[in-house]
Amino acid sequence: MQDTAPSTVVADADSEATAVRRPALSPSRASDFKQCPLLYRFRAVDRLPEQPRKPQVRGTLVHAVLEQLFALPAAERSPERARELLEPTWQRLSEEREDWLELFDGPEDVAEWLSDAESLLDGYFALEDPRRLEPEACELRVETELDSGVLLRGYIDRLDVAPTGEVRVVDYKSGAAPREIGEAKAMFQMKFYAVVLWRLRGEVPRQLRLMYLSDQQSLAYAPDEAELRRFERTLEAIWQAILRAGKTGDFRPSPSRLCDYCDHKALCPAFDGQPPEYPGWPEPDPGEESVLDRAD
Repeated sequence: MQDTAPSTVVADADSEATAVRRPALSPSRASDFKQCPLLYRFRAVDRLPEQPRKPQVRGTLVHAVLEQLFALPAAERSPERARELLEPTWQRLSEEREDWLELFDGPEDVAEWLSDAESLLDGYFALEDPRRLEPEACELRVETELDSGVLLRGYIDRLDVAPTGEVRVVDYKSGAAPREIGEAKAMFQMKFYAVVLWRLRGEVPRQLRLMYLSDQQSLAYAPDEAELRRFERTLEAIWQAILRAGKTGDFRPSPSRLCDYCDHKALCPAFDGQPPEYPGWPEPDPGEESVLDRAD
């Protein structure tokens, strides 16, 4: 797909830093609430810190390299050039987030981890040739308000637009293609972006594409307008449920096998824990995704 003039408006970074924004719904926070309302509270309301994990940080690194790769002239987007970008990109990211270095046991551990990241980049090149693409945008921040007043906000890994105007949304996944539950969660995220772009551009995206770099699999899906209307109602229902819980602080736990991976298990009443005192509905914004959210 070739480059066209973008119609998505991205807010100015300086004004974002000082403005108090309305609470919004992002794909990650919506998924949190669906999975466990208390998890949503811990992340979006209490803003409790979480320990980053190596796979998350590796996904962030690979996303950053691919973003830089597409900033290069098309002819330079080779596997060799991507590998060259890997280590300096890690140096920059680790300087910005020094706590990430604490995940490693030393230079040999870092080197092995970077080798794994290199394998993911090789997986990407097995799926497509970036020299034949001219995306409209990479790591694009999008935001729109539904007729109901719900504010949607998120980041799209890559937006491709054909000369004829058809839109494709691409999302990189650093893990392997998931089973049914994981696939549904990933497609929830993609339909979220499809709704946002549909409302911004007035046209339903032609394709939603998930690229699983670990096992070199790709999943493509073509939504239609009726489906996105239904999904829009789902998002509105999730937001109304969040607002009801936000007024009272009644974010109930929803125990599942995923609890074993939760950073906040010790604070959960389902496991005899005690959450911190409810601070009230947050301002300015519980809907923003972190860099780790965007690189799952």
